[in-house]
Amino acid sequence: MPTDVAAHFSTFPAQALPHLLTIRQWLFDISEQQELGVVKECLKWQEPSYQVAHGSPIRLDFKPRQPDSVSIFFHCQTKLIDTFRQRFSDCLFFHGNRAIELPLKQPLPKAPLMACLTLALTYHQVKHLPLLGW
Repeated sequence: MPTDVAAHFSTFPAQALPHLLTIRQWLFDISEQQELGVVKECLKWQEPSYQVAHGSPIRLDFKPRQPDSVSIFFHCQTKLIDTFRQRFSDCLFFHGNRAIELPLKQPLPKAPLMACLTLALTYHQVKHLPLLGW
């Protein structure tokens, strides 16, 4: 983990850290399993950001004004959140057209999140497909 990203992770409260670190690991796992190449990890807008060559950026964060959840942010001008909402509105919470919010008191919904993260990491390969190829 780059030094600036590690420093930022150290500012997250203890209750948020397990969710955020798990999601981070899933991003690297997906990239490896799908052979998507190197995951670029850096800070963008003071949030940990992850991107691969043919994917859309993904950012993770905890906001003190929303102390009971963590968020995964996606580029708002993509079809990602609209597609996720059509598929997973029964098990994921969305904030506008840019974020999935995950309650800290609930386990991470692994299967839906892995599907969403995979679509974001492969976005430029599937963006022309209806429902991003789902």
